[in-house]
Amino acid sequence: MINRIKSLAKELKADIIDMRRHLHQFPGLSFEEYESAQYIHALLDSWNVEHEFVIETGIVARIEGRNPGKRTIALRADIDALPIQEKNDCQYKSAVDGVMHACGHDAHAAMLLGAAKILAQLKDEFEGTIKLIFQPGEEKLPGGASVMIEKGVLKDVDVIIAQHVYPDLSCGEVGFHAGEYMASCDEINITVKGKGGHAAKIKERSNTTVAAAKLLCAISELSSEFNKEERKNPIIIAFGNFIADGTYNVIPSEVTLKGTMRTFDEAERQNIKDKIKEISAEMAAAFDVEVDVFIEGGYPVLINDVSLTESLRSAAKDFMGEDNVKDIPQLMTAEDFAWYSHKTKACMYRIGTSNAEKGIVSKQHTPTFDIDEDALEIGAGLLAWLAVGI
Repeated sequence: MINRIKSLAKELKADIIDMRRHLHQFPGLSFEEYESAQYIHALLDSWNVEHEFVIETGIVARIEGRNPGKRTIALRADIDALPIQEKNDCQYKSAVDGVMHACGHDAHAAMLLGAAKILAQLKDEFEGTIKLIFQPGEEKLPGGASVMIEKGVLKDVDVIIAQHVYPDLSCGEVGFHAGEYMASCDEINITVKGKGGHAAKIKERSNTTVAAAKLLCAISELSSEFNKEERKNPIIIAFGNFIADGTYNVIPSEVTLKGTMRTFDEAERQNIKDKIKEISAEMAAAFDVEVDVFIEGGYPVLINDVSLTESLRSAAKDFMGEDNVKDIPQLMTAEDFAWYSHKTKACMYRIGTSNAEKGIVSKQHTPTFDIDEDALEIGAGLLAWLAVGI
């Protein structure tokens, strides 16, 4: 079966590259992936692969092998792009101003399409059902995964697998991490309110800017306090936005802060939120100001099921060769695939896409991100093999 899949992936390589380039050239932002979804629909239709729109830009396809009720393996690809102006100079450069596939979701969708075409040709040679999930909105809360789950895409799924491009690995390599793999991510929104006024008239105005600055430092220091303790997993609390719209001699009545908090432990996640609110209340009392705290819940911790991950790692070694299958570390970045991992056995692994000799070294979420397209053949074949080989 492995050799058959490799042969089919090789035959389809040019087509998979074309699919990736089309998706790259015509990207859509989260939940606005209309062109991409229609393109995927048209291809699946032309291959006679059963599928349906679960939401406006979310598609689920099914390929049934022998004894389709034996088990259902889901393969997931996200399809949304980012609000980034592309700076690459290539024939498939984004044609949509200010929108770019800078995270590799075009490659994810193309590889899953390639796997779909391979599996459709092998349906008489494997048992069970393969479900193909083309999911919108990974880059935007609450995440397309949560919406797709609400629509029942996991109802009959035993296992769900996703692969994600990874420029930290070279093309031709894949990486796995069992257990807690990617951090939870919550958005911190704080507003400090008081009486604005002339900077020189201390008794007539509040100290909103100082209160906000001290609050930022106190909350940020939670990271150091938590990380001093002996722990398996680190946490991060960081602020990237501080708006005090005054001037040299004008203290504003309102200061806003926006930040992120990340951890690998769900219980600790709640503890940190409680500590932020406690510190905010203390600072409000100390400076006689009002402090409003809203922490928007983001994606939970992504948990790669240990037994599933080890099975996939073993199958990947059969497909790729042992030297090309790597152990990779936890990541503090977040992924809405985490929602699936809290509902059923799940694993997200990484596929290498960089190639220093070709000058393909840019990281994700940058305007020059690109991939070595040789990875597309590998990824499509590997996805197909993992779906039937575990």
